[in-house]
Amino acid sequence: MGEASIVLKPEDEWPKGMTSGKLVNQMDAALKIPGVSNSWTMPVKGRIDMLSTGIRTPIGIKVFGPDLNVIQGIGEQIEDNLRNLPGTRNVYAERTVSGYYEDFTINRDAIARYGLTVADVEDVIETAIGGKNISTTIEGRERFPVDVRYLRDFRTDPQSLDRVLVSTPNGAQIPITQLATIRLTMGPPVIKTEGAVPLGYVYVDVAGVDVGTYVQKAMRVVQQKVTMPPGYYLEWSGQWEYMQRAKQTLKYVIPLTLLIIVVLLYTNFKSSAKTLIVMLSLPFALVGGIWLIFLLGYNTSVAVWVGFIALAGVAAETGVVMIVYLDEVYDRRVREGTMRSSRDLYDAIIEGAVMRVRPKMMTVTAIIAGLLPIMWSSGTGADVMKRVAAPMVGGMVTSTILTLIVIPVIYEMWRSWQMRHASIER
Repeated sequence: MGEASIVLKPEDEWPKGMTSGKLVNQMDAALKIPGVSNSWTMPVKGRIDMLSTGIRTPIGIKVFGPDLNVIQGIGEQIEDNLRNLPGTRNVYAERTVSGYYEDFTINRDAIARYGLTVADVEDVIETAIGGKNISTTIEGRERFPVDVRYLRDFRTDPQSLDRVLVSTPNGAQIPITQLATIRLTMGPPVIKTEGAVPLGYVYVDVAGVDVGTYVQKAMRVVQQKVTMPPGYYLEWSGQWEYMQRAKQTLKYVIPLTLLIIVVLLYTNFKSSAKTLIVMLSLPFALVGGIWLIFLLGYNTSVAVWVGFIALAGVAAETGVVMIVYLDEVYDRRVREGTMRSSRDLYDAIIEGAVMRVRPKMMTVTAIIAGLLPIMWSSGTGADVMKRVAAPMVGGMVTSTILTLIVIPVIYEMWRSWQMRHASIER
């Protein structure tokens, strides 16, 4: 694993039309190194991902099972099948048993003939080949370890290792091959476990697709094309794991938010019909947020849902003010005795809606003016804030049309029904 931190220039110095996504794609294309898989992330985000899930990429697959060799085989199958899946920028499966080792098997009968012990031979292996710390040098406030071992030319290949000499008590120098068998073997470079079960990671870096959509497609591919022996199973991790947690939370937060809005509306109006009119208007307000998210190319995320929740509250607020203005004119005309026909109702609604234009435009202008600087920002954290603000900016546009047109129409239908019902009773 190697890391490189890239410090970007201010965006006003970038070439025209350049975006962060284009820049990453160009750098990824320019850094196609055989045997190396790239993963593009932000420094702090990468650290948080590694600490929380152990996965360094947006998506990770954990392969669990008892045998590391089988785990590596499953990981390689996943890597081969996901490499050509649309949206995959890079994929890499850990080689859980592909570490190279030099094994020294000491011949006890041979060392006994020369008066040596196992510790004598192992000390030569540790000191001459591996290196041994024997002291520390002090230079001012700095401390440097002092290691002893052979020069690189005497330990870089098996032939050089065969010529390593071991001193006997009588001063003779014996080649280590007469005292031990040297073999090149393969084994795990590191053994990971989770819940006391060995596992291996498959790292997946994606581009041009949201994590949720990609994982759903990747799950189908893996289920159809990857063979899972008994006792082995997969877990999808990385940002997908965060999404699942957030989805579980939003299952409660969104209905609870709507319930709170309904309770507050009913507490204010003491009327189920008026509460229903305002709640029926909310989907029309959300349309603008959905369209702006689509036009900006944002994927659905927790930040986007937070923006929609805030938009629902603001849209309900503007709907309440419209109902208040309409009720004010309607009640006044009823007291004056001028509410006799559908035409009178129509005139009253027009008067109330016209009175609402100025406060509505002031509300929308104030909200959009406060959010536009966020949409234009490019500093740290701007990506998240833009996705919170975008639904509200787009929703305010359609909410204006909704409040001035749709709510008065629904209100007129409701009041007309009331008037007809009252005349029938009389």
